[in-house]
Amino acid sequence: MNDLTRESLSYFGLYAKMFRAKKRLVPEYLSFGQDKDQYILYYEPDEAAGAGTTINGKTVLWVHGGGWNAGSPKFFDFVGQRIAGAGYPFISLGYRLSPKNKYPVQIEDVCEGYKAALAFLRGKGIASPRIVVSGSSAGAHLSSILCYGQSVQAKYGVDLSNVIGYIGIGGPYCFLKNQGWALRTLLKQLFAEGYERTQGEPCTLMEKSGIPMLLIQSEHDGLIDYSCAVRMAEKADSLGNRCELYPVTGKRNTHSWYTAGMFLETREENTTLDKFFSWIEGL
Repeated sequence: MNDLTRESLSYFGLYAKMFRAKKRLVPEYLSFGQDKDQYILYYEPDEAAGAGTTINGKTVLWVHGGGWNAGSPKFFDFVGQRIAGAGYPFISLGYRLSPKNKYPVQIEDVCEGYKAALAFLRGKGIASPRIVVSGSSAGAHLSSILCYGQSVQAKYGVDLSNVIGYIGIGGPYCFLKNQGWALRTLLKQLFAEGYERTQGEPCTLMEKSGIPMLLIQSEHDGLIDYSCAVRMAEKADSLGNRCELYPVTGKRNTHSWYTAGMFLETREENTTLDKFFSWIEGL
């Protein structure tokens, strides 16, 4: 059975587990634009997770996946439940979706949402948060540009001095000539005809940065070729950016399971989730 078929067959089990996920924490909502998708959700750890005594003052800011054309912070509520449940204040960031909205609308929203998140944290008395930026799939693409695309940071006036680490999970960081049909279709929806796609390619946009990077990627993804992460890691190394590439080896190593489904499990059940948290702990 090839990896794309395994990916397709995994959806039933994944969605069944999603709809059974407990919603213990109620997030705060903040809009940062006119569109319904321009908002953030903030999850505060409760007493059981150590509310008020955040783990080393670290906050996780997450950009959701969904092929740029689907998904929302509300849909990925279970990610916030898991990460805030582990004791980290968690911000889930939404953005306008394709194909109605063409790139660079999405990265503009991520940058504006990041600035809104910082202002929101200051309003809660967190003047100097230590932020770990993360994202999965399409969200890994966008969040990596936020962290390492200095030309984009300058264009939208983004200050990343509060970011202490970046975790990308299953991201299309390089637009390969031999990429699969599914990704080709999604990129065609994302970019307008004639748009210079290197202007939205993380591998091209990356510059030297002091933000350490963890790339989590499966060799049996089914949608995103493993070489995307390899090339991103090689580019980081060539620039002197600290980067670790972590290969997913567990049974649930298809794209949707490790980019999202791992947050439906515990650290004891899922070694990739344990890596996610242990890496943050080590920052």
